[in-house]
Amino acid sequence: MYAHVCHAYNFPGIKARHTGVDTIIIRENTEGEYAGFEHEVVPGVVESIKVITEAKSRRIARYAFEYALLNGRRSVTCVHKANIMKLTDGLFLAVCTDVAKEFPGIEFKQIIVDNACMQMASKPQQFDVLLTPNLYGNIIDNLGAGLIGGPGFLPGGSIGAAAAVFEQGASAGNVGLAQAGKGIANPTAVMLASAMMLKHLRLGTFATWLEDAVYATLGAGKCRTPDMGGNATTAEFTTHVVDYIHKLKDTDAEKGH
Repeated sequence: MYAHVCHAYNFPGIKARHTGVDTIIIRENTEGEYAGFEHEVVPGVVESIKVITEAKSRRIARYAFEYALLNGRRSVTCVHKANIMKLTDGLFLAVCTDVAKEFPGIEFKQIIVDNACMQMASKPQQFDVLLTPNLYGNIIDNLGAGLIGGPGFLPGGSIGAAAAVFEQGASAGNVGLAQAGKGIANPTAVMLASAMMLKHLRLGTFATWLEDAVYATLGAGKCRTPDMGGNATTAEFTTHVVDYIHKLKDTDAEKGH
């Protein structure tokens, strides 16, 4: 599952640090620092080998540009550190630049990762699709979650040619540990990841019902888990979403859809 995709965007009725956020983060999911090639050279000295290959960089770059094209996105920005890691990140940037030539209708940009994080924190609205190696994308995923209300609002998926997994896109960290077993976790990200799965399976109508029901529940503001400032349980929030789904189904049935 070589492509990890997260969508950071604002939700109705949820206070966030920025408005107008709508950024897709696509990261290469199989190599870079996360390839796991680590060893102890001598006692007290360890080494981690960062692996970047042309083939996998080209695969994820083409995926990102095709995603942008199919989803009406305007630009793809490559995130890198090629000014310092001239061979590894230099190769990633060079391949992304080359692939961009195949998609003249999509604007191509590039940005150094430390500046990308600063720009995400200060003006995230400027980013459309971010294309990253593994480690940088993982960090930016979590930064994106913080901008829109927390990890419970960031859906994500890992996608490959033969399989795909959809789940919450950011780590819950200490928040998740504090919520474990209490039935108070925010299920929004998992629900919207499920909608991503339905779209992946070409079940668009069901995905739309689920998404619209989640947005309606959030927008109504009557049922919110503790991270949203309420006191509802995960089950209560889910019940509200299910009720909205039934209403949407009934409305579509009346219209003959």
